[in-house]
Amino acid sequence: MPLVTLDSTAATDEAIAVIERDGGVIIEDFIDTPTLAGLKSDLQPLLNNLGWGDDDFFAGKKTRRLGGLFKHTQHGTAIVRQPHFRAAADHFLARPVYRWVGDEKVELTPTYQVGATQVIDIHPGEGAQPLHRDDMVWSWRHGEGERQARVQVMVAITDFTADNGGTLVVPGSHRWDDERAPRREDAVPTEMTAGSAIVWIGGTYHAGGTNNTQSSRTGITVTLDLAYLRQEENQYLALNLDEVKALPDDIARLIGYEACPPLLGWVERDGIMRDPHMLLEDPSDLGTNQATLGKRQAV
Repeated sequence: MPLVTLDSTAATDEAIAVIERDGGVIIEDFIDTPTLAGLKSDLQPLLNNLGWGDDDFFAGKKTRRLGGLFKHTQHGTAIVRQPHFRAAADHFLARPVYRWVGDEKVELTPTYQVGATQVIDIHPGEGAQPLHRDDMVWSWRHGEGERQARVQVMVAITDFTADNGGTLVVPGSHRWDDERAPRREDAVPTEMTAGSAIVWIGGTYHAGGTNNTQSSRTGITVTLDLAYLRQEENQYLALNLDEVKALPDDIARLIGYEACPPLLGWVERDGIMRDPHMLLEDPSDLGTNQATLGKRQAV
């Protein structure tokens, strides 16, 4: 059975319910027409100047890949602000846990951050990837009671079809433990028009498909990951500090310039552990921006 497709006007709760059941959902018109045109205009010339990958899995021998999305286009912000994507990240990732600090039980709700950004341009003749889970970068465990580490999106910049390498997905595989292997016959291709997107979670088996057509299939993938995990793409090296300062503040925070509760990722200044967002602020304001242990709640 193909993945469920919802209109962009669908309630975020409906999209989350489909992801809970199937491991992913397609959202039509995930981005608007001007954003799609802007992404094409900004990114296609850069792709045209890139060479091919050099392996069959991570890069692809007939595939062009470009990282550092927010360095190359301002239109990437629309992807990470999209309501269905963010609602799914809130639901699957921002789940509170409780830990004792002395005689108080403290509620800690992890934040999430951008873990990887990549434009993926699959050309004619490229073969399919092996089916895999992207949260294997952390050797993440799966099974009853395990939480998700990642919510991911693939935005179609060109139409995705079964023939041109539309992302293969194994519906329901997010509920499998780590002993069950995926089979290609269980995978379904993602078919969607340009501007649409598939949203899925880290435990769902998927792969880039085979391109049997005469034109390339281009998509943009962005991940939102638990902020206490190392980012797959090193955003601190992908963008320099001046480039980060030029971003909207919510995007700068989302790529890592914000501590995860209780204070993971702090920066020491003047003997004080501070939120890394201070690097983007006026030095005269630093005395007022000290992150604290988080929300305390007796249980």
